[in-house]
Amino acid sequence: MTMTRRAMIAAACLMSAPAAFAQSTYPGGQVVTIIVPFAAGGTTDLLGRILADRLGARLNGKFIVENRPGAGGNTGVAAAARATPDGYTLTMGTVSTHAINPGVYAKMPFDAVKDFAPISQVASVPNILMVNVDLPVKTVPELIDLLKKNPGKYSFGSSGAGTSTHMAAELFKVSTGTDMVHVPYRSSGQVTQDLLSGQIQITFDNITIAWPHVEAGKIRALATATPERLAVAKDMPALAEFIPGYVAASWHGFFAPSGVPKEIVAKLSAEVQAIMREPAVIDQMKKLGVDPVGSSQEQFTAHIAAETKRWAEVAQKASVRIE
Repeated sequence: MTMTRRAMIAAACLMSAPAAFAQSTYPGGQVVTIIVPFAAGGTTDLLGRILADRLGARLNGKFIVENRPGAGGNTGVAAAARATPDGYTLTMGTVSTHAINPGVYAKMPFDAVKDFAPISQVASVPNILMVNVDLPVKTVPELIDLLKKNPGKYSFGSSGAGTSTHMAAELFKVSTGTDMVHVPYRSSGQVTQDLLSGQIQITFDNITIAWPHVEAGKIRALATATPERLAVAKDMPALAEFIPGYVAASWHGFFAPSGVPKEIVAKLSAEVQAIMREPAVIDQMKKLGVDPVGSSQEQFTAHIAAETKRWAEVAQKASVRIE
């Protein structure tokens, strides 16, 4: 082998060494921050903490959650988009931040496609339609009839403008020809408290937060926003039984800022997929009413594109635009 040939091989090895080194040693003793763009205690926060715990154990590192709520998730996700793309700042994204908000907000503080590398869809979370127990309805048809007779009289709460819980109600309004007043909150916990007290009468929210109150008889659940009935509540109908084609499930995913080395993103994707197959994690999520997913980067990217198109159409029909 000539010296020139050896030099070329050596140079190629040196060029590939940083990426290979980064992948094999990551996180290498450094703290990795997972930005959760919603308040502590919500579904996104719970899933982020599960990932932080399991990734830390599997990669022999320290992963921490940092809550940065605001603007329907835009505040925290924007912070992640601006972070140094070295793999040490990641974020939990949702159907809101990466599929709904681009079609709802007139001006976004980040580009949901260009600024992020999808790692994996972590989970799918059913939304359920719930009402205050004093509202004189026990079925979906009764609620529709009440709203049609009293346009604009009743209010629904959501965890923020543009969130899945907001748009689930907007889809319901468009599909049924009804009218309700939107009251946005900063967290699902606040929505639940005001639903319990009667400050608001209606909400679509993740099953993880409200289900204990439903089981205790403090909140009345009318239907699930999934295509079919839930295994945990087979007696509760799906909204699709009354509104053909109605689906408004929430999903949660893991993202890296664009520019993070592809080797690190691929490594994280493989780890998340493995975590979502762990029996203990599956059991933990099922107890929360969450369906673990653990998709590949390619599958997640395609899912985001389809959801972005669908929710943009809903926002246009419902005339939802946030300036």
